Formats: sequence, structure tokens, C-alpha cells
Amino acid sequence: MELQKNEKYYGFLLQEKREMKDINGTGYLFLHEKSGAKLFYLSTRDDNKVFSVSFRTPPLDSSGLPHILEHSVLCGSKKYPLKDPFVELAKGSMNTFLNAMTFSDKTMYPVASRNQQDFLNLMDVYLDSVFYPNIYRYPEILQQEGWHYVWDEDKGQLSIKGVVFNEMKGAFSSPEQMLFRKTQESLFPDNPYGNESGGDPNHIPELTQDKFLKYHQEYYHPSNAYFYIYGDGDILNHLEYIDEEYLSKFTAIDIDSAICWQNAFEEPVEQSIKYPVSSEENTEDKTYLSLNFVAGDSRNPELHLSMDMLNHLLLGTSAAPLKKKLIQSEIGKDVFGYYDSSIQQPVFGIVVKNSNEESVNQFAEIVFETLQEVVENGFDKKLIESVINSFEFKLREADFGRYPKGLMYGMKMMESWLYDADPYLHLEFTPVLKKIKKSLEEPYFENLIQKYLMNNTHRSLIKVIPEPGLNEAKEEAFAREMEELRDRMTGKEKESLIRNNERLLNWQNEKATKEEIETIPLLSIDDLDPEPEQIPIELSNLGQVPVLRHPLFTNNIVYTNLYFDLKHLDSDQMPAAGLLVSMMGKLSTDQHHYEDLSNEINLHTGGIGFSLEGFPQNGDSMEYEPKLQIKARALTSKNHEMWRLIEEISQGTKWTEKKRMREVIREIKSRLEMSMLQEGHLVSVKRALSYLSPASQFLEATSGIQFYHYIADLDENFEEQFETFVETLKEIHGKIFHINNLTASFTADEKDLDELQKPLLGFFDSLHQNELEEVLKNFRSTNPWKNEGLYLSSDVQYVAKAGNLLQSGYNYAGSLQVLKTIISLDYLWKKIRVTGGAYGAMSGFQRNGNMFFVSYRDPNLEETLKVYDGLASYVSNFSVDDREMTKYIIGTLSRMDTPLTPAMKSEKADGYYFSAVSQEDLVKERQEILSTTPETITTLAEMITESMKDEYICVLGNENRIKNAQGIFQRLIPVLR
Repeated sequence: MELQKNEKYYGFLLQEKREMKDINGTGYLFLHEKSGAKLFYLSTRDDNKVFSVSFRTPPLDSSGLPHILEHSVLCGSKKYPLKDPFVELAKGSMNTFLNAMTFSDKTMYPVASRNQQDFLNLMDVYLDSVFYPNIYRYPEILQQEGWHYVWDEDKGQLSIKGVVFNEMKGAFSSPEQMLFRKTQESLFPDNPYGNESGGDPNHIPELTQDKFLKYHQEYYHPSNAYFYIYGDGDILNHLEYIDEEYLSKFTAIDIDSAICWQNAFEEPVEQSIKYPVSSEENTEDKTYLSLNFVAGDSRNPELHLSMDMLNHLLLGTSAAPLKKKLIQSEIGKDVFGYYDSSIQQPVFGIVVKNSNEESVNQFAEIVFETLQEVVENGFDKKLIESVINSFEFKLREADFGRYPKGLMYGMKMMESWLYDADPYLHLEFTPVLKKIKKSLEEPYFENLIQKYLMNNTHRSLIKVIPEPGLNEAKEEAFAREMEELRDRMTGKEKESLIRNNERLLNWQNEKATKEEIETIPLLSIDDLDPEPEQIPIELSNLGQVPVLRHPLFTNNIVYTNLYFDLKHLDSDQMPAAGLLVSMMGKLSTDQHHYEDLSNEINLHTGGIGFSLEGFPQNGDSMEYEPKLQIKARALTSKNHEMWRLIEEISQGTKWTEKKRMREVIREIKSRLEMSMLQEGHLVSVKRALSYLSPASQFLEATSGIQFYHYIADLDENFEEQFETFVETLKEIHGKIFHINNLTASFTADEKDLDELQKPLLGFFDSLHQNELEEVLKNFRSTNPWKNEGLYLSSDVQYVAKAGNLLQSGYNYAGSLQVLKTIISLDYLWKKIRVTGGAYGAMSGFQRNGNMFFVSYRDPNLEETLKVYDGLASYVSNFSVDDREMTKYIIGTLSRMDTPLTPAMKSEKADGYYFSAVSQEDLVKERQEILSTTPETITTLAEMITESMKDEYICVLGNENRIKNAQGIFQRLIPVLR
């Protein structure tokens, strides 16, 4: 049926219909007249359907109300009254995305699925959750997800616990996050962006139940809602359903949720904030300096995209003039920029990291002097062309990795629609690119610099300054505050608090009834594909080199992966190999200065990257395949240019470019430090597994704490070690880039593959072909350490425990993936998140026998280890009915069947090839998953006990907490240097 503009369909008035050629779809903009709801339907051929309902949610203060409400509405509703419908969906739906997100001014509730019935089920649970949540029935929801006082009778102590409270303590442990928060606070003192929508831990306890409920009543109404549906579904069916089940029951009202405009400053502002560092850390070169500009209006699509490009031109590449000047001035060791387009008044930021407070004036001077030079002399036109090409490639490729394409389109659409502008604005990029390409003939970007940066007084200069002992002082102040509050409490108040804690714990531990659980819709096992996807792979040889070919539709893009075996390196050389790949593409070559090389890559390709990968062997805990991977992508018409650059970088890099190498080393160190707290769970798991797994030792030595300490030592002793490490790089380069080490992989349309692999023959001539000996000392034994406490200035912990089931005499089976689903979404979720107050917990079981449990942004340490110790008992007593077991099986296959882009498919197939995982293995694994029973799960209890008995533990976290628990660890290590 052809829908007509200005016609009504189930209460929805079609206001606009538009063909959207850039994303190969048709957009329909509706208004539900009775409720006032807005709905945008993006019809495409994509079967990965996306639904989202979003609300404009301006934060009224920094108590984190929008964020806590986002968590809380998913804790049960009128139609789905159990406490954790979100978890039940994660257990038992075929979702390809399931989450909720709080932004500075909006809250989004998106889901995605390829299964039509599953998609409708997910949509219904989310709609009932946002409009009819159980927060009005159970004050315990705010206490659990937000905050509550906890009385410890044994110690006579008062404290605060809550999921969001601890999540934000973790976020505010990061100086980068503190900087970004301070930036918005400094630039928007008169509107909601000056408040922390996620919640400042100092202010979260100010949130009351009355404020909480009033906010939901005011802002979670259809008149303040933005519905978005994407994919190949039945549009009329969806409109009828949403109208009949939900929107027809509401009447439109006026809601004042608009974000007021922040007037420009007459004068720039300068502010500072302190962040904690370990008592053992040196504060020199630890300050952050940032210049931040309010730049335009997100409802202007040309300015929106061009300012993002300008940030890349000035700060995003090796050829970026402002980045180059700031690095060369040596006022800091790392420079990066950002453009936050997710708010009504976007922010353009320039950040120097690892600087000093006294350099702030010099920083500002260099920025404005360099901007003036760029305006006067103009950008290098080749730099402009390369940046535009890079952006255009990414826009047209639309490869968002594990995130559904439709989800990312929906998020981009909200950057105009939320502010009462056309939702199409940021999805139609061809006309915008056409205008921006005028910059190749006129001073387009130079004019933007003058208007939005140089002549812009609406800016702030921020200093984030390290202070040893600040964490300890904050902890002492908090302890005093709790003591004073405790001492002011009357006996009745203490009794009331104890009863409140008991009620909360009882509510948390109360099991859902069978009737409540069965309100959540469930697919049948028959809805599942009994066979795993078989990614096409053709094995052949070109000369003596193995070639893996993946004939897939790629829309005229070729994905090339080259894998070089590292079997000729010994374990002592692995950190240097990690450094080598981190430098490749960032140094000059025999043909190009590093700035020109950056332009060439962006001009002719969609990117060329270098990394190290360790492929553990299927069914073997000790063997693995260490590889250096070159990952490149380009339009098929640019294939020869891509190969020219691959050869130039891999064979012609100048390893004696001393000044540039030091700059890159400092940047590597800085980026590793940034990841420590953002991905602390990955850091602690990698380290814990390195105690028992050679494959994990390899990863630890090339990307973990060991690698960070190698880089930090090199930075500190650069002059003394330069000649030695250059010789090491040259030596390992000769051992890696050898024709006998190479395996090549190509992904493209089948008709193009023969032609696209031809340049490989010419590449052979550039590789070493001398005789090499295989090295035996290549991480084929285990690490001598069993457990460590890694401490830094963090308010939370990341607690990991590891083991290996093969080393304990057990075999890998598909049922372990079902066990992962069960313990992650039931036992660990309830014990570590719900009652423990951590943001989350995860587990993993791998084919080489590695297994782990880890918590994320966890206020606890010893308590979490006790939870891990109780796992075997939980598993041995596991008992559920057939429906519940089906749910866990569906959730497991949903996680394993996530839709993949062509690039992801080829890399997954390559990984199976190197790890010796056959299609038969995958079929067997799937059959084992489908046939898993409660009895299968209970038999795994002994495996958990035996595999975890050696107590391989690693905890990354708060210095005082780790030192107070030092009896647990063999050694304590200060992380940052």
C-alpha cells in the first residue's frame, strides 16, 4: 500500500514522505494527533529492524535523575511486573541490540532484532516499561538503581550504595571524564548542559523519591516522545499496534522540555579542577589543558559536518597543523580534539594531555597563533581532500561494527529532530558534501576558523590538575560525613534504616512468580536456525603464500588482511613488536614524510591499520598463533593505490626518525593510560589470564600493563635506550616481514576477487626471503605470578578471577556458552550488580580452556571474590523448568548470531582458520547449545571448582582498598608512571 502525505493511518498523520538515496531508504514522518507523539519510520530492505522511543530529558540538577530513571523504568512495569524484564529479554530474545542510553539532554530506549515476532515482543516490553513503570509501586527501585544508605551493624558504619552511584564514581575516577564534565559546566552555566545528566556522586544522594516520580510524570509522556522504527517491517502493522496498545490511551499536553539557548559569553572563562593521583605518582607532566568553543547549531547540517571535519583537519591526523605545533612545542605529550555534536549547541574541543599547569598561557598562545597562520596561509589542499575523502568513505560504507546500522541512523537523526528541526537533516549527506567540497577552491575551512574559533568569545580554558592524596582526603571527608550523620540519627531513625535495608534486600532476593516470568514473551526453539552461519572461505595458494578468499557483497569495497607469523620472535621481543605496529603508518617512509603519508592514506583508502593478534588453538591451552595483522580497505577502483601504500609502510618506514618516534611513544603511553579506567575490566582479565595462558601472556606483553610499563620505561629513558631499541625494531622487522610468514585474506564481490589479489604477487618481491629459525622461547610456558593488586586513583574496582578448564582435565563444549548466559544474567547480575551495587559483571569460556569472571565499576573487592567462590555451589544446585532453559538457549544463540558486516565476517572466518576451528566444530557447538539441559549445567560445577582452585586473581582499583586487602595478593603494583 502506498502511503499518502496528509492522510491518517491509525491515528498517525503522515506529515512528510521522502526518498533518502544516501541510505537507500524512504523516510516517513508522522504525528500521532491524539497523544502528540512524533514518529519517524525509515523503511529499508535491512532485516535487522530497530525500534527506539526517546524522550527529551533536560537535567534539572546534577543528581543524575535522567540516568537513574533510565535504569529504573526497566525494572518492571504494569504488563511485565517482574523486577528485571531487561535481563529476561537479554536471556531469552534474539535481539541484536538491547540497551538504554542517557545523553546530556535525551534518554533513548533502543532495541533491534532480525526476527519479526521477537522485534514486536521487544517493542512491547520497552513501551510498557517507559509509560507504565513499577517505580510508583516500589521505592526500592530508586534505592537499588540510584542510591540508598547502608547500615553495617557489625562495624556500626553508615555508607551509600547504588548502581548508578557506583557507576558514576567509576566515571569520575577518569580525568578525561572530569575534563569533559567541567567543559560543559563551564560553557553552559545558564542551561541544563551545565548539569551532569549522568549524576555527580556528590549530588546523587540529593535525589528524593518525590522528585524522581514527578520527573517521570512530566517528561515520560507521548507528547515529549520521539518514536523511531527502521528496517523491512510492516509499517501499518506497527502503527496500528502502537496506537491501539499505547498512544490511544493518552491525550496531548504541553510539555516544556525545550533546551533553552545559552547566550554567548562576552568574555572567555578560565576554570580549573583537581583530580586524584596515587600517592606514589609523580605529578610532573600530568596536567590536562583544554580550549573549548561553543560552535554553531546542531540544526545546521553543513556546519555540523564541516566542524567535525575541521576538528580532524586541525587535530585528527599526523598532518594536522595544530596537533603538530602543540606536539613540537613539547608543552604536552599527547594532543587530541573532539567535536561533540550530540547537543543543541555543539562543542569543539582542543586537549593537551601530560602537560603542566604553568604551560596554560603558552598553550593558548600556540593555539591562536597557529589558527592565525592557517587562516593567512590556508590549509594544504591535499590535506583537505584527504579528510573529505575519509569522511565520505565512512558515510557511504556505513560500517558501524557491532552496532546496527539502523540504530546509528536513529541516533544521528536525533541530533536535529530533538531540537524541533527536520529529522532528515543529518541523513542526507551528498548535498552537504557537495557544498563542503568548495573548500578545495576557496577558503572555506579558514573562514570557519575565524568565525567559530578565533573570533568566538564563547569559550573556556580548562585545567585539570593532579593532586596526590586527593582520593584519600575525599574518602576521609566522606567517612566523616557518614559518621556525623550516624551520630545525629536517633535510635528510631537507625531502626528505620535497618528495616529499610532489610526490605530492600528482601525485595531484591524475592523470586519472581511463574506467572510474572511468563508475561515476558518467548520464542520457540523452532524459531532458531539449527545451523550456524557458514561464512564463505576459499583456500588457495598464490605462489607459496596461503590465500583466504571471502566472496561477499561489499558494495565495491575491498577488504584486505595480511597476517605475518611472529614465530621467529622470542618472548622478550614481543613488547617491541607491540611498539612496532603502533608506530607503523605514523612515521615517515622512503617516499613520504609522515604528514604526506597520512594524506595519502586518507585520500586513497578507507584506512590502513596495524595490530597484533594472538589466535589460541582450538582444544589446546598452551599453543597459539601470534600474528601481525595489516588491515586495509578501499574502493575496488583504488586497489592498486592501497597496495602501493601497504608496501611503502611495511617496507619503507624510517626507523631512525628520532624526534617523531618519541612523539609517537608519548602518544601511545597517553592512550594506554586513558584506557585503564575506561576498560579496567579488560585490563584486569587480560592480566589474570596471563598467569596461566601463553596466548594471554602474548596479549599482556603487547597491549596490557606489561606493555604500558615497557612504553613508560622507554619514554623515561628515551635518550639512553634509543639506539638499542631501534636496532631491536629493525631486527624484528626483518623476522616478521618474510614471505614464509605471510597469509593473505581478501573480501569482495566474487567477480572482483581474481583481479583484486593480483597486486599480491608484486608485494612478494618486497618481502625478506632469507632463511629464518623458529624460536622456542615464545610464551610457551605460564607466568610465575598467580595474583596481583594493581592500584591507581580510582573510586571503584575491577575484580577478575581466571582459570583454565583444559589444564584441569575438562573439555570445551557448547554448553559452556549457555553457562555463560546463565551466570552472567542471573547469579553474577544479582550478586554483584543488584545486591553488590557494581555496574556490572561478566564471564567468559574459550576454546583454549581459558575462563574468567570479572566485575565492572565495583565498590567491593573481597565480597566479589566470595561471590566467585560461590559459583560452583550455585551451578550444582541449578534447576529450572523447560521454558526457562529455552530462554537461556535463545539468549546464548542471540549473542553468538549477532549480524556482522562483511569486514567482520571475513575477520571472524580468518580467526577460525588460524585457531583451527572447523565448520564441523561450529555445528557441534551449536548442537550442544541446543541440547543443553539443567542437568548438563549442574555437571559443570565440578569443572568450575577444579579450574578455579589455583586462585588466579587480578584486581585493578582503589589504592587504599587494594592495600587493605594485600593479604590476598602475591604482590601489589602501582599502575601509572
